Amino acid sequence: MTRFCGPETTFRLVITLCLLFCVFVEAQTCSPSGKIKGKTPPPGQCNQENDSDCCKDGKWYTTYKCSPLVSSQTKATLTLNSFERDGDGGAPSECDNQYHSDDDPVVALSTGWYNNGKRCLNYINIHGNGKSVRAKVVDECDSTMSCNSDHDYQPPCPNNIDDASKAVWKALGVLENDWDGMDIYWSDID
Repeated sequence: MTRFCGPETTFRLVITLCLLFCVFVEAQTCSPSGKIKGKTPPPGQCNQENDSDCCKDGKWYTTYKCSPLVSSQTKATLTLNSFERDGDGGAPSECDNQYHSDDDPVVALSTGWYNNGKRCLNYINIHGNGKSVRAKVVDECDSTMSCNSDHDYQPPCPNNIDDASKAVWKALGVLENDWDGMDIYWSDID
């Protein structure tokens, strides 16, 4: 009697598949793409309305062209941003060249998730603090550039940011003193 797949062959096959899976997962990680050297903004040019950081002269900031993979529960950090004229968001939103009220649930996604504008004006679900909110993607939280007037002289965004308006934070029921740096999950709405 001929055996096509003995225990030793099966074991080797399982090990090979596990190794291939590990290589596949590792290939999907997001590594830094470079660094940007900061420069001090001109006087009055960095709006720190929502405790935003300003670039520091000579400091090196990590940049990314990618973000972690999107899933049905993509882990992210929720940060606070004003999308209004003269807010700490800087220039008008990338998706529609408009400013948006802080009373509207809108977000800017890190460069990789923004995906060259493919999520523009689409809605995402944000889950945090035991609640959910639907928010419109209106801008990119740029992970590749920074320290200039278009970016309000702020450092580049990390690669895992959902930069949200006050309306998003309110809908999630987060106390105002805790508005910034909260772990959340988000997903696309089809």
